[in-house]
Amino acid sequence: MRVTICEDKHDMGYQAAKLGISIIKDAIEKKGHAVIAVATGLSQFSLYEHLAKADIDWSKVEAFGLAEYVDLPDTHTSSFRYYLHNRFVQKVTNLGAFYQINGDAENLEEEVKRLNALIKRKKVDVSFLGIGENGHIGFNDPPANFETDDPYIVVELEDRCRRQQVSEGWFSHIDEVPLKAITMSVRQILKAKHLICSVPDQRKARAVAMCLYDQIGVYSPCAALRTKKECTLFLDRTASMLVMGDRRQFQ
Repeated sequence: MRVTICEDKHDMGYQAAKLGISIIKDAIEKKGHAVIAVATGLSQFSLYEHLAKADIDWSKVEAFGLAEYVDLPDTHTSSFRYYLHNRFVQKVTNLGAFYQINGDAENLEEEVKRLNALIKRKKVDVSFLGIGENGHIGFNDPPANFETDDPYIVVELEDRCRRQQVSEGWFSHIDEVPLKAITMSVRQILKAKHLICSVPDQRKARAVAMCLYDQIGVYSPCAALRTKKECTLFLDRTASMLVMGDRRQFQ
């Protein structure tokens, strides 16, 4: 794992996008196409602004959603499909494919089977993600499932995770936040060739420390990122306040 501390959120998004663009272009050059996984959240705003301006042949890129709420329609402004369509899919030209997660599917089991069949045939070149205040990656809240080999799974959302969605302004009250989600599993996230993780804000400082120092296990899902050599953690200065002095040991 490498740790890069940036001046602010905008610089963090620029640096994360710069690395991601390089990885995507390299994959297209070497094998003719690229497969990426895309996340949502405040941490990704600047990233997508810069990705949308990139000189990439997007027709050769396929994208998988990282997670989605259960029982939330894609017309809801807080659904991940709505976010990704408006901030990424519609901003790039001729995206090769976007495999969205239909969290409001009538049959969730069949939807998960569909997603798993799709991604099992692919090798993800780079996954863009963040870290939750409770240490989750994707929607793998603690205690996370570290055992399943299924690429996508249905999970229950921890209360702290649901409260974060309210504090960030995605929902006006915790009762509006769905209780479940479909998420890419921890093992599937780690299968990507490269991971680019963006984490801003002081409120994420403890989660960053968890990622870098806590024992790797179900109660600290983000710590699993340390097992990945080709993982770059981009932080703004406020998110790095508990780890800034020790970042070199992770280079």
